[in-house]
Amino acid sequence: MSRDLSRQLVLLLPLGILVGAFFLLPVGRLILVGAGGDAGAAAYAAVLTTPRYFESFLNTILLSAGVTVVTLAISTAAGLFLQRNVFPGRDLLIALMTFPLAFPGVVVGFMVIMLAGRQGVIGSVTDALFDEKLVFAYSMAGLFMGYVYFSIPRVILTVMAAIEKLDPALEEAARSLGAGPWTVLRDVVLPGLKPAFLASGAVCFATAMGAFGTAFTLATDIDVLPMTIYTEFVLYANFATAAALSIVLGAITWLVLALSRSLAGTTVAAAG
Repeated sequence: MSRDLSRQLVLLLPLGILVGAFFLLPVGRLILVGAGGDAGAAAYAAVLTTPRYFESFLNTILLSAGVTVVTLAISTAAGLFLQRNVFPGRDLLIALMTFPLAFPGVVVGFMVIMLAGRQGVIGSVTDALFDEKLVFAYSMAGLFMGYVYFSIPRVILTVMAAIEKLDPALEEAARSLGAGPWTVLRDVVLPGLKPAFLASGAVCFATAMGAFGTAFTLATDIDVLPMTIYTEFVLYANFATAAALSIVLGAITWLVLALSRSLAGTTVAAAG
């Protein structure tokens, strides 16, 4: 064995131990538990064959996709403005937009309740104006608001870094050929940001798929897969089903992350 190979193996040893102890062993155990129930390996198909699990799964997919699209739109608009304009308080504004990274999901849920709950600001305003309280904190709309709130920091930092690396000469060339601002944005800026969209969008989607704290805080009328897993595990002691649903959830998020990495890598190589 060559000296270089030995050095590489030594350097990889800590990573291998961590991956084995904190990923491979727990996931392997989950797979065995999921297939160890009365239904056997068929438990992994329960998410499609059982109406309650399928509805929860579909809600989670649609919610995560919607959160990803809205978060990318908000982060792109804000990132373009913040990256290309210098004004007093700019750094403070960027810091405030990334501040939600410090909040756990439960805190975000309480913030949604304070805004759109029964005693929230929105309800008080609508009650004063229309004599009827608008309360949606405990529904999918409230969960959507909370997920967008804590997803923006995860996306905007990546998008702003990508905007900074865009070549201004390409935009100037498009303008010199008669392209208007919206045409430049559509044909030059957004395609240049595609790798950042893929990478940050996949992370946003995966985070929304597995987020639990906010859903747990607002769980009155919410049916998403993390809450379903919690219910099966804690309330019904249905460990096999909870494990199987967990593996399905993890497999979907891993697939999205792997696909986005593959597409982003191809895009970057082609652009270079």
